[in-house]
Amino acid sequence: MEQPIGIFDSGVGGTSIWKEIRRLLPCEHTLYLADSKNAPYGEKSKEEILQLSIKNTELLLSKNCKVIVVACNTATTNAISYLRDNYQVPFIGIEPAIKPAALRTKTGKVGILATKGTLSSGLFHNTAKLHAAGITILEQEGTGLVSLIESGKLRSKEMELLLRQYLDPMLADDIDCLVLGCTHYPYLIPKIKELLPDHIQIIDSGEAVARQTKNVLAKERKLRTSAIPPGKNQFYTNTKVGVLDTMLGKGNYAVDYLNF
Repeated sequence: MEQPIGIFDSGVGGTSIWKEIRRLLPCEHTLYLADSKNAPYGEKSKEEILQLSIKNTELLLSKNCKVIVVACNTATTNAISYLRDNYQVPFIGIEPAIKPAALRTKTGKVGILATKGTLSSGLFHNTAKLHAAGITILEQEGTGLVSLIESGKLRSKEMELLLRQYLDPMLADDIDCLVLGCTHYPYLIPKIKELLPDHIQIIDSGEAVARQTKNVLAKERKLRTSAIPPGKNQFYTNTKVGVLDTMLGKGNYAVDYLNF
């Protein structure tokens, strides 16, 4: 099955998901869209998010993708139902990992760091209601974090100040699990670990999404099982390629500009 796995996000953050997919499915071809020109999605209206998600989906379908991973929490919570209803290809979405956090917490208090678009969505609140009965969920909008990541300012003083502003109130409320509800945020884990006590667990969705991608492809009988020729990894961005290139590091991939 030579068709690629299609992946899109509002920028470079979804590469955290791509890395997990690549690790679990090294034989697969992948095609990634970084819609950095329109980042962050989390501060846009539901209609804007839907239209951007449709645009990205149709571009991936034009590239003959066999499955589409919506590697963006905001796009998942606001658009994936529409996408599944209107396109034939399977879609895999991203949701904040509330269920595993609810199972792991000992204090009964879980922090969620996410975008406004995710926290205000019906899907987020339904997921929290379903999986976090009896658990106190402390929501925090990560305003400004995505823009700093997209600018390559992971270790900046501005980033540290924002993280302290967002994390300190949750620490004061005795959380013992922190859920990262945006695919950009795993790139902040080294910095977040510097600011949190060791006992607080940091939870993201990357590994679970990779497993679900494999399960869907197996069910559809679309897994690529041969590594000959090796899987190709193509990345497109609609802004400068430098930050995306830096996030990926060295490897078997191509990064190109595409006006989409």
